[in-house]
Amino acid sequence: MTARAPSGRLRGSTVTAIVFGGLLLLAAGLGAVSLIGADTAGRRDRAAALVAELALSDLALFTEARYTRNPALADLHTPFQDGPASLEHFPTASLIVAPRGLPAGRLEAREE
Repeated sequence: MTARAPSGRLRGSTVTAIVFGGLLLLAAGLGAVSLIGADTAGRRDRAAALVAELALSDLALFTEARYTRNPALADLHTPFQDGPASLEHFPTASLIVAPRGLPAGRLEAREE
């Protein structure tokens, strides 16, 4: 017997078997992932101990420029250290969002 109807299309039972087989594979994959990731608390504790032992700072997001490595530690003027009108030559700087405390559109200078 063939899985194709006389018109050349797949039979309904074949399509149903394919769909349920795909769903079964998806469920098995999700079950395996949940079993593998079951020890997240222990892994998190081991990672925290390693970070404390190595005295690591915040996460380094990118490796190109010092102001893209860790935006929390960057100065606001470092992208323009070559000149205030210089173009950005690191592509990862376009992926970083400006800090929330920055006024939208312009910076104001204050005298103290």
